[in-house]
Amino acid sequence: MERPRTTLTEVTLTVNGRTSTVSVEPRKLLVDVLREDLGLTGTHIGCEHGVCGTCTVLRDGASIRSCTTFAVQVDGAEIRTVEGLANGAELHPMQDEFWDKQGLQCGYCTPGMLMRACEIVEQNPDVTPAQVREGIASNLCRCTGYQFITEAVCAAAVRMKASSDAPTGAKA
Repeated sequence: MERPRTTLTEVTLTVNGRTSTVSVEPRKLLVDVLREDLGLTGTHIGCEHGVCGTCTVLRDGASIRSCTTFAVQVDGAEIRTVEGLANGAELHPMQDEFWDKQGLQCGYCTPGMLMRACEIVEQNPDVTPAQVREGIASNLCRCTGYQFITEAVCAAAVRMKASSDAPTGAKA
């Protein structure tokens, strides 16, 4: 008996500023497209049920779980992954503060945590520690206890706000 052929669907998405078109089975997950088709392995696969937040990426500025999102659902969307944070060798303020404040240990949750933290700060540049703790509660970390992550996000928020308030061409 011959196995039925799966129809492929073309999906066009802009990932970290670069537009790509991939042919996917309708059931292929976004995390798999990012990792397998686009070679962006910074997005980790954790629970595969959308619970842990390890696979968090930003779709049009809002966090989503890439392990429960079909690639066909993001056709035409702007996706930002952890690889899109740094500017060449210059770390994004959030990455820099996670490093400086020891907001990471094993690092497995870090890419998803960074993306969720960026979303939180982009939505509220004057975020408080309590708001950070509430906001990152959707992302699980087994190593840090969240205190250093909270400190890192708050410090990055100050830097990101100063940078956005700086006159064009100036760097905070």
